[in-house]
This record gives sequence, C-alpha cells and structure tokens, in this order.
Amino acid sequence: MTAAPPAAPTPRRRPQALRVVRLGPVSAAALLLVSAVGVAAFGWPLLAGPDSDLAHSGDAPWLFAALLPLLVAVVGATIADSGLDAKAVAMLGVLAAVGAALRPLGAGTAGIEPMFFLMVLSGRVLGPGFGFVLGAVTMFASALLTGGVGPWMPFQMLAMGWVAMGAGLLPGAERLRGRRELWLLASYGAIASVLYGTIMNLQGWPYLSGMSTGVSFVAGDPLPENLARFVAYCLATSLGWDLPRAVVTAVCTLTLGRAVLAALRRATRKAAFGAPVTFEARTA
Repeated sequence: MTAAPPAAPTPRRRPQALRVVRLGPVSAAALLLVSAVGVAAFGWPLLAGPDSDLAHSGDAPWLFAALLPLLVAVVGATIADSGLDAKAVAMLGVLAAVGAALRPLGAGTAGIEPMFFLMVLSGRVLGPGFGFVLGAVTMFASALLTGGVGPWMPFQMLAMGWVAMGAGLLPGAERLRGRRELWLLASYGAIASVLYGTIMNLQGWPYLSGMSTGVSFVAGDPLPENLARFVAYCLATSLGWDLPRAVVTAVCTLTLGRAVLAALRRATRKAAFGAPVTFEARTA
C-alpha cells in the first residue's frame, strides 16, 4: 500500500493594506478646496501692497471659522465616497489622542516632536483623506492640551494635515513592505518635517515687516526679492529646529515604524472598515 503523495502547499496571500478613507472624486474635490484656502491664507502677504495689514492675528479667526466647516465637508465627502462609519471615527479619535499626547513630550525643544512620525505612518496606512483630517484634528487637540491656542493654530492644523495627507499619497501602499517602505517613509518624514517648519515660517515672517533687518519682509517689494529674504530668514532662524525634527522623525520611523505599521494594519483589517453591511431574512 503506497502512501498518498503530500498535498501541494497553498500559496500565501499577502494581506492588502485596507484604507479607511478612499480618496474618491467628492473627497478629492473637498481636499483640493481646503488646500486652496490654506495656500491663499499662507501666501497672501507675498502679494499684498505696502499699506496692507499683514498681521495674521486679524485673519486667523476667519481662517479658523472657514477651516472647521471645510473639515466637516471633507468628512462628509469621505462618507459619501466610502461609507465612513463609527469604527473609523473611533480610530480617528484614538490616533488624535495619542498624537496630542506625544506632542508635549518634546515640547518643541530643539525640534524634538515625536508626533510627526505617527502622523506619517497613520496617513500611510489609512489614506490621504483620513490622514488630512487626522493631522488637523490632532494639532487642534494638542493645542488645547498644551495651551498653544493662538493665531498660528489654524495654520498648524493645515500644515499638519498636509503632512499626513502626503504620506497617504506615497506610492506602493498596497505592495511595498519591509525596509524599503520604512526608508521611503523615513525619507518622506524628514523632508515633510523641514517643509512643515518652512511653511509655518511663512505664517510668522510678515510680523518682521517693521524691523530693519536683511531678512525682514518688505510689503510691496517684488516677489523674488521677498522670497530671497524668506530663504535667508529660514536658514538663520528655524533650521536649527527643522533639522532635529527631521532626524527624530526619521529615526522613530526606522526603529518603531515596523511595529506601528503592523498594529495599524492589523486594527484596520480586524475592524473591516470596507466590509459591506448586508441584512438577511430571518428563517423559521
């Protein structure tokens, strides 16, 4: 009696990265609208005349009042596109709370802000739409937690939303895994950390318009001259914070990224955000 041949091994499927928020046409339009408002809010002083009031303390409340309904519009658009449910909202709240708790650990000292790597990894796993809302909500919650409420807060919400959204737009979300993905996210996190500081400098730089220094903003001057002064201002003032922030983000991503990505993807699969809801007739 001959033994039965061993069964052929079944191929293992690599689990796909389920996204909580699919970037459909409605949510993409809402994100473009929010980003357009943010670009205008950050950049209007560069095109303002010499007699304009450049203090962002005057336009920040209006920007904050416009940003909140736009964020609600992004959430509503994602509900229409992909059916955002209570589980996704719960995950948004948990991640925002964790990110807000991470921010005071460094207190902004020398650019040590560990919340950046969590925003990058969350945006990578959960998608650009979810990432933008998460970044903005996390910055809002952390501002309330640390007492950092001021005219800069809506600008921080926009900038952090862009950071997390950009991570969700990186290529290879479905197939790229392992060290290659970690290096991609670490590189992006480092670049995004520097760009975040640069964009936030644009929010505070017009305050120096009354100072007679070589890096001060001069209202009404040609755009190339003001941009040259802005680059010199960034190199002279904020680079000492932006580079350590970039290093901390990259190091945290390379050392903790594998575990955090696995936890986020495991939670996403178990929650089954994209599973359709069906109702069956009750049988006797």
